[in-house]
Amino acid sequence: MISKIIRIRGTVQGVGFRPFVFSTAKKYNITGWVRNSSAGVEILANGTPQEIKNFITEVKTNPPPLAKIDTFVESEKYSNGYKDFKILQSQIIPGEFIPISPDVAICSECQKELFDPANNRYRYPFINCTNCGPRLTIIKGIPYDRPNTTMAEFTLCDRCQAEYDNPLNRRFHAQPVACPDCGPQVWFESLTTGPEKREEGIQRARQFLRDGKIIAIKGLGGFHLACDALNQEAVSKLRHRKKRSDKPFATMVFDIETVKKYCLINNAEETIMGSYEHPIVILPTKKGMHVPEQVAPKMRTLGVMLAYTPLHLLILEPENDYPDLFVMTSGNISDEPIAYTNESAKDVLSSIADGFLFHDRKINTRIDDSVLTEYKGQKYFYRRSRGYAPNATILPKNSLEILSVGGELKNTFCLTKEKYAFISHHIGDLKNMETYRAFTEGIANYQHMFNTKSQFIACDLHPEYLSTKYACYYSEENNIPLLKVQHHHAHLAACLADNNWDSNEDAIGVCLDGTGYGLDGQIWGGEILIGGYQTFQRKYHLEYMPLPGGDSAILHPNRIAAAYLWKLGFPWDDHIPAILSLTSEEKNVMKRQLKLHINTPNTSSMGRLFDVVTSLIGLRHTINYEAQAAIELEQITESSITDAYIFEISENTINLNSIISNILSDINHKIHSSVIATKFHNAIANLILVLCNKIEKEYNLHHVALSGGVWQNQYLLHKTCQILDEEGFSVLIHHNIPPNDGGISLGQAVIANKHFK
Repeated sequence: MISKIIRIRGTVQGVGFRPFVFSTAKKYNITGWVRNSSAGVEILANGTPQEIKNFITEVKTNPPPLAKIDTFVESEKYSNGYKDFKILQSQIIPGEFIPISPDVAICSECQKELFDPANNRYRYPFINCTNCGPRLTIIKGIPYDRPNTTMAEFTLCDRCQAEYDNPLNRRFHAQPVACPDCGPQVWFESLTTGPEKREEGIQRARQFLRDGKIIAIKGLGGFHLACDALNQEAVSKLRHRKKRSDKPFATMVFDIETVKKYCLINNAEETIMGSYEHPIVILPTKKGMHVPEQVAPKMRTLGVMLAYTPLHLLILEPENDYPDLFVMTSGNISDEPIAYTNESAKDVLSSIADGFLFHDRKINTRIDDSVLTEYKGQKYFYRRSRGYAPNATILPKNSLEILSVGGELKNTFCLTKEKYAFISHHIGDLKNMETYRAFTEGIANYQHMFNTKSQFIACDLHPEYLSTKYACYYSEENNIPLLKVQHHHAHLAACLADNNWDSNEDAIGVCLDGTGYGLDGQIWGGEILIGGYQTFQRKYHLEYMPLPGGDSAILHPNRIAAAYLWKLGFPWDDHIPAILSLTSEEKNVMKRQLKLHINTPNTSSMGRLFDVVTSLIGLRHTINYEAQAAIELEQITESSITDAYIFEISENTINLNSIISNILSDINHKIHSSVIATKFHNAIANLILVLCNKIEKEYNLHHVALSGGVWQNQYLLHKTCQILDEEGFSVLIHHNIPPNDGGISLGQAVIANKHFK
């Protein structure tokens, strides 16, 4: 007989790991114990050498589906007198931490029980087990035990307690476990109906949806606003009340067969959609499927997710004459964070929702749905949140304990500790007090969960970002060093870290976005960099152009287009749609503004160039959500068109005169807008290839990292990767974090780690 102590770190708590170890030990005649600790899972295993070997092999290679083993350390120990195998109480170890499991969609076993009339949890909206249910949203502390969650206030009944205590039951130590007798409850209320509880409340909510009304549903990480997506009047009413003019709504369906009714979906997309995370997946819509234009204006795609909680399944359950496609959008007023308490929902959403479906399970961390697409069979994120946060990015080497606070838009923050980088869920745009509060509360919550007191802090270089101001305050209050990181350097580093880059060599960084504060105080955004985690140089950039009105101009692509024409010496002819859309007063004010350089900062932004082209061809002159012009321009591209405009390059500057001149010529010749849009996209891809070839010859660099919000553009991403691949470049794209500003907190962290080390 021999004995071993095994210490496992990773996502190994709240995922059924201890009962798995227990049953595996029984299988191989192992005696000893297993327990949770603040550092992960510990096992004492006694047995013959062959039994121990078989046991360890199975634990390593066949863990529970939600488990993720990061480290597995074995050490010899003297044999002892254990006669059986036990599960011991959790051990708190000061200073230690473990990764926390994200929230997980309902599993197939629980879904089967949900609709089984013979089951005691039949139609219970909070059914769960160790393979599914809430995690991050209910955790208040570690170890992940029931007293450290918002479920602590619900005392288990005898039947649930027996399941909770039975190592052979899939609900063994499932911390949110509950049933209709002892767990959270749901109820519906409206201005016209009093509170209706349990099944009556669910049926009332379904009737509201059937009647074309809007309801607010308290879900896993906050409230959704829901309505019948095929009822144009209901969707228009929701847009008006929510103050969301054009931005596409997310939708939800009961099952994958309904997805296939409305959208084209390949095997990889179906796998992602049906995964444990159940994210929103952007899919092309089927021709002939008449989903109201108001659901996703001017889009050829639809954002769809499968119902991921038992409550959603009960609300969406198919029935004759009942809708099968629902708008399921964040429960907020535009630009505000999602409402997540019953009180805040009543306060914020009463002007939008006709009724409320409440429940009394408290949400500790509010969280939005994740949004992604599929690229070459893999996930490609637009927003990383529910289901994925706070999964860690594993770093090549141990890191200092760093807090990086991200940017202003699509904010996330990041905490590093040892080899882990914990990137937060999507916080949003730091434009109002409620979002800022969610940001500061989130930082405190993550620091508590991961038992870290950050030794260093990093932020964006922009002095007016609220995240930057917070970092300066935090640095002073805690007397820790602060590093301000240039925005596009953070993008480059984020892409490298996302690809587990462990090299001191430089890479080519093609960092294209809308806005980033430059080292020269100008607004950057069309940047070709050379660098790594430590330093970078700006090798090429788009020509500087005036931005009349500064940030406010972003809402008016026609004004930006006029400013670009003025700077390049083109006349403001009324046959140009962008100029025709401006009033005489606007043109007079702009001429004075441009001549006298009144509030006209310079920008090298690729995002603004997309705005200019969109307005020049008459597609979009004003916007009401971020990147709307660029998104709509991509929607009219045609993959069959191979022609391209040409950018001219002089020294380190990418000039715009030639490409704007050719676009104006095509406008004059009545060339179709889809042709112009496609030639513009192709021009950018070809430009990147030309510049990468120049850099390869000069510096012998072969790796190209694509980062920045422009790389959400799938046409441009596919086109650029294709031609770079054909030329032999190794292309690095994002895999686990978004290419937009939702990823820069990771870049800031790895740059700060290199700097402070």
